[in-house]
Amino acid sequence: MELTTEQLGELMRPMADTYGLAHRGLPSIETIGPGDIPRPLRKLLEHENDMTPTLEDFHGRKIILKVLQRRLNGSSLLRQVVLVLGENETPVEFGAIRIYLDRFDESAKREIQHCRRPLGSILEEYHVRHVNRPSAFLRVEPDALIRDALGLEGGVPLYGRCNTILDMNGEPMAEIVELLPPVNDEGGGGEGK
Repeated sequence: MELTTEQLGELMRPMADTYGLAHRGLPSIETIGPGDIPRPLRKLLEHENDMTPTLEDFHGRKIILKVLQRRLNGSSLLRQVVLVLGENETPVEFGAIRIYLDRFDESAKREIQHCRRPLGSILEEYHVRHVNRPSAFLRVEPDALIRDALGLEGGVPLYGRCNTILDMNGEPMAEIVELLPPVNDEGGGGEGK
């Protein structure tokens, strides 16, 4: 999938904005086709499901949200996060997300603003009707921020996707950049500390 620099910049906006808040430049990112994603990462990325339950099913454990940065700007919430496994806090995703709070009812909106749980868990609990639309698959050379957040050593490339969650009217509820650390076929981390 070949994207223009402008298209990629728009898809990467949540990550670019969180990096901008920290006065950092983005790491090296390239768009790839889903066939270029190694297995088992491909089955974790090439789907139209919410990432939180997908990762919970794969790893066989609940996912906990760790917020690295957050900024509320009007009716949108920007977060840079790490999703970790509940028992041992093994990182399973680094991400950046912009959530459009005005697309949610008051109870779900309050839960989202508390920044204690992944959006996927909240969507499931509150039975929020939505669709996922992955728009690009990525290969990223992780920088120190991402390596530290995921507990990685060395410069192993990471794979991820840009995804938009839409309400049933086709309006964006959230824009997400999701990067996964290496994993083995049984679930769990690959190369790490």
